[in-house]
Amino acid sequence: MTKDVHATITRMTDAFAKGDVAGILSTYEPDAVVVPAPGAAQSGAVATGTAELAAMFRQFVDAGVAFSYGGHEVVVAGDIALHLMQWTAPGPLGNTTALSVAVLRKQPDGTWKMVLDHPFGDTVMQQAN
Repeated sequence: MTKDVHATITRMTDAFAKGDVAGILSTYEPDAVVVPAPGAAQSGAVATGTAELAAMFRQFVDAGVAFSYGGHEVVVAGDIALHLMQWTAPGPLGNTTALSVAVLRKQPDGTWKMVLDHPFGDTVMQQAN
């Protein structure tokens, strides 16, 4: 079961690398919530729903953002899964590395889709330092 969750994440990251926004969106539920920047969750500035997610991902793709990914960890409880993954992306001030935390739900057809995606899941730890 964890390999099926990992396959969803791989489809998303492959689509992102190709600039395929429709492919990215196919890995999310229609009302999914994504945290687009560090600290955005605290202010409520999240992207939700297909239109907002498409606009947000289009911005990232158009800006040429490229990610490399570290190890994955998946925990499954029934039809809910927690996925953890380290990612790194180059930026104007050097590389950014963060912990992606995603919650996925098993769909009626047996596939998994993201419901919550927080690419900056370790922000709260960094703020504490």
